[in-house]
This record gives sequence, C-alpha cells and structure tokens, in this order.
Amino acid sequence: MPSSVHILGAGLAGCEAAWQLARRGFAVALYEMKPHERSPAHHSGDFAELVCSNSLRGAGLSTAPGLLKEEMRRMGSLLMAAADAAALPAGGALAVDRDVFSAIITEKIRSHPGITVIEGRVDALPDGPCIIATGPLTDGALATEIEALLGGTPLHFYDAAAPIVSYESIDQAVTFRASRYDKGTPDYINCPMNKAQYQAFVAALRTAEEAEIHGFEDSAVFEGCMPVEVMARRGEDTLRFGPLKPVGLVSPHTGERPYAVVQLRAENANGTAWNLVGFQTHLRHGEQKRVFSMIPGLENAEFLRYGVMHRNSYIQAPGRLDAAFHLMGREGIAFAGQITGVEGYIESAASGILCAVNMARRLSGRPDFTLSARTAHGALSAFVSGYTGRNFQPSNINFGLLEPLDTRVKDKRTRYEAISARALTELDAAIPTLMEDVL
Repeated sequence: MPSSVHILGAGLAGCEAAWQLARRGFAVALYEMKPHERSPAHHSGDFAELVCSNSLRGAGLSTAPGLLKEEMRRMGSLLMAAADAAALPAGGALAVDRDVFSAIITEKIRSHPGITVIEGRVDALPDGPCIIATGPLTDGALATEIEALLGGTPLHFYDAAAPIVSYESIDQAVTFRASRYDKGTPDYINCPMNKAQYQAFVAALRTAEEAEIHGFEDSAVFEGCMPVEVMARRGEDTLRFGPLKPVGLVSPHTGERPYAVVQLRAENANGTAWNLVGFQTHLRHGEQKRVFSMIPGLENAEFLRYGVMHRNSYIQAPGRLDAAFHLMGREGIAFAGQITGVEGYIESAASGILCAVNMARRLSGRPDFTLSARTAHGALSAFVSGYTGRNFQPSNINFGLLEPLDTRVKDKRTRYEAISARALTELDAAIPTLMEDVL
C-alpha cells in the first residue's frame, strides 16, 4: 500500500475522495490553494464551498437528485452527512446553510489523522497516485499540464452565481411566502409580477451592461446555469417559462396566479440572507442593483452579494476517462468533480466517491467495482465515460441517464419511484463489496 495518495482540490469532490480514501486506511495529502489564494467565485476559506446556489435540489425519491443523495448516504458520504446536519427548509428540495455545511466538512477533514492538508497553489502534478479534483476554475500551469495529458484540447464553459439580498430589505407587503403547489412548508419568498412589470423587467435585462469577461459569448454558456440576461435575450417568455414561472403559486394579494414570479430562498439558518433563485448573472454590480430593484418587493433591496460570472473548465471525458473516473493509459491518475463533465454539487461529490473507491481498490491490487446504469452513480459514470453524442456537455443527474424499467409505467411519479427502488436494491446488494475495506 502506498504511503500517500495526492488529491488536488478541497472542493466537494476532493473532500469526498479524501474522506473515502482515509477511512480505507490510506494516507491522503490534500492540496488546497485557499485561504492563500481564491478565485473570483470564492468567498470563504473553508473547504467544499458552495459558490453558486445553496440548494442540493430534489430531496424525494421521485427525483433523480433525491435518488443520488440517498445512494451517497448509503455509501458513507461525508458531504451528505454535512448537508443533512446543515439543512434548511426548502419545500421538496434539500437546501443548506452554506457556511455551516462547509464548516462541518472543513473540521472533519482537518481533524482526520489520515489526511494532511497542504495549503498553497499547485502548478504541477505530484509524483505518485493522484486524483485531480481542482474543479471548474482550473487554470494556469496546472491547466496546461492537464491539457497536455489529455492531448492538448482545452474545453470550457461559463458559469454564474446568483445575488443575495438581506431579509429586512425585502418588502413583505408586496411579496408572499409559499412553496409551489403548497408542497412542504412555505419556504420561499415570492415576488409577483404582472404583465407590464415583467415586460419592463425583461426589456431592462436585455440592454443592461455586462461585466467584461474576455472570451464570453452567449454560445459558450452552459445551458444548465445560464445567466438571466442571456435568457432574456432569447425571447420575451423565456424567463416566464424558466426561473420566473408562476405555476403552482397563487398570490394572496389577488387570489390569482401572477403573470411571473421571482422566488427567493433562504441562504442561512437564521433567515437573514436570501438568494434570487435561478438569477445567475454577469451584469455589472451597478446594473444588478438597478435592474433587480425593478422586481416587486426588492425596490429597496440591500445586496449582500452580487452575482458573479466565471469560467468553468471541464475535459472531454468520453474516450479519456473510464467508468471509474481514471485516465485511460495513465495508471494512478484519476479525475473527480465538475472537471470530469458532471454538473452540480451532489454529482461532483458522487464522482469523488466512485473515483476514490476504485483508487483504493487498484492500489490494493483489486479490480474496479463499478455500478450499472440502473443506479444513479452508475448512470453518471456511464455518461462521463461512454457518451456517444456529437457534443459532450456537462450534465446533472436525471432519470434519462438511468436504464428504463423493463415494464411500462404510465404515471411519471410512480415510474420514477420504481426506478429509485430498483436502484437502491442494486446498491444495497453492492454495499458489502463497496465498503469491504472501510476500517
């Protein structure tokens, strides 16, 4: 057994990989540039920072994210233990207090006797077994070396984080509390718009001044995290059928469904900070203040954090990474997290689990153990390693990635719950093998 496995990056995937290897008896050297250096998207010195939304998406087993999270729990995920401990009310979703979430993970990682944290920027791959989990902001000399490993073809897209406003600055006389279809407790603050207000807002978004980001073009924006101003330019109703959709909501002020709705979700446990759901943006800060203050109820909003746009890097994984997230033809080098082409917080952490489990198995002289696409984990690894379409782009977990049922089930919720039940049955049967080397 080697003396150390190197892991580059203490984000979601890196922390999960470090935890999984350490609990299997491996010494882990975890490299992290924070707090000495931070990217434009990072605000905290803690590990596993959630830089975009504080939502981990659907919680129930009728959703693919809910299935993936439950699989992670059964595989001993550090990230899910922290998320459950830091959970906030969010209707049918799992949202967390991002500061509490990161603090729990940071303490667990730093206090583990098998993990050594090495602070500072890494510009070259270390010698020995290595998991590259440097995330979607990988740049500089390390990015150049990674590109060389992969044949010299760089790929990237752009990602954006939503702004956060203070609770006390929201006009409660204009807004109302509710979750869609009254699902769960009324966890969202809703800002209702009539047609005239919506059209004026869209018009302002279309002409608002963007921050200067070299090389940014609308065609380069990843569809899953598109800035609101880009959506506004794609058509007047794009936002109204996207993040501003009013379905499942009735305003108590009018007794009717609004023409459009901006939803706000709590950022922390004491409810002092709220983020604009789906409002990723790269507008200049002054323009964010001007345009977003047009939203009913936010006319006098205090912005605790403005939205930010940043580059996300990922590799062309199909044909380069195998189902264990290891680099083909280069033993001892693996990738985890968004750099692999999975999109989303839980997807990144899940890839860290799979990558670490099989790194441990390989270094112990055992064969890989990969799950089938009947499970959420297996579906993700199959997507990354085996995508055959023309244009590989990052993807969240969704039921379309999992193998369909053998029998047709018309009702969608029943069908998804059956897919989840099948996945968990298969995972439970695999747990003894997946966890056999955990100390």
